[in-house]
Amino acid sequence: MTAPPPTRLEVVHDTRYDYPAPVTLAHHLAHLQPLDDAYQRLCAFELDIEPLPMPPRASRDALGNVQHHFSLAQAHERLHVRARSEVELRTRFTQLDAAASPPWEGVAAMLRYVARAPYRPAAEFVQPSPFVPLLPSLRAWAAPSLTPGRPVAEVALELMQRVHDDFAYESASTEIDTPLAQVFEQKRGVCQDFAHLMAGALRAWGLPARYVSGYLLTRAPGEAHDMVGADASHAWVQVWCPGTPGVPEDGADGGWLGLDPTNRLLPGVGHVRVAIGRDFGDVTPLRGVIRGGGASHRLEVAVHTRVLDVATDGAGDPARPLLA
Repeated sequence: MTAPPPTRLEVVHDTRYDYPAPVTLAHHLAHLQPLDDAYQRLCAFELDIEPLPMPPRASRDALGNVQHHFSLAQAHERLHVRARSEVELRTRFTQLDAAASPPWEGVAAMLRYVARAPYRPAAEFVQPSPFVPLLPSLRAWAAPSLTPGRPVAEVALELMQRVHDDFAYESASTEIDTPLAQVFEQKRGVCQDFAHLMAGALRAWGLPARYVSGYLLTRAPGEAHDMVGADASHAWVQVWCPGTPGVPEDGADGGWLGLDPTNRLLPGVGHVRVAIGRDFGDVTPLRGVIRGGGASHRLEVAVHTRVLDVATDGAGDPARPLLA
């Protein structure tokens, strides 16, 4: 069967800071450039910053995400960071056979520490992290889904369904630093919270889960309804399901199954992956330290994602990534 052609998307991410007093020195770190791999081809990336900083430096972090460092030494009361990306997305997980994945206990056992045993990188994503602590209440909530011998992909799919059903999406119901225990207690939050909840539930039972930051098309091709959490930065999770039919076996995503609990679906050609980490803190779109600026500032973030109707022969790309 011939694979469908890739879907080409444009993403424009605007971040604006207004400071009540001049900022005299600033150092910033950005995770804004999408990933590039077999299922997501980065065709173009442009990063525009006002006022003009010293030339940004691009590098990769320990997990392979592209990050840009930039500094401003001139006084400024406003900062505008605009990232424009073009990506081509191919379908993923369409042949998933969840019932044929290994039992969840076996996957958890593979990642337990054994002296002199080979190191498995997925083990890093079993441990608690700053935004995803080990919560006994979350472990107990997840328990009904982890029956003995159940395939790990089936466990993950059911937990995705339960997060979607048990927690209400409510814009502005939490802040970036709202504790996960509070989100669990109030039963509402946003996509970042739902990704943390699902990661915490999986890790509590020894299963590795990665946090994914990215973007979401308002209505992905083939979907009948608008996506929740679109037109903004989005977040979802990946759970390690080695040896599962329909899950990539090689590369940085080898063995990792994506799940979007906010929308109760497997990420497809409407999900643009920017970075992976243990939690939001590893992949914050833009952060930094400043000198001056006053006691508070105003932040505005706008994201627009659209389908581009252009040829995809690999020629004539309008721009190249700062770091391929």
